[in-house]
Amino acid sequence: QTLGALIRNERKRQKVTQVELASLAGVGVRFLRELEKGKDSCQLGLVLCVLSTLGVSVNAATREQ
Repeated sequence: QTLGALIRNERKRQKVTQVELASLAGVGVRFLRELEKGKDSCQLGLVLCVLSTLGVSVNAATREQ
């Protein structure tokens, strides 16, 4: 849910509608709505497309880091 909230907040900050963002990111509006609501079965590749479109970077680290 935290990632969905981040996406929703950034989209609103940039004054982009769900329809506009979905089109720019190449995903469906339904997918974007579910992502913003925190649906846990969203496809990671599509999530990364949405994040990239918004200019949000993602960092990954191992547990040891």
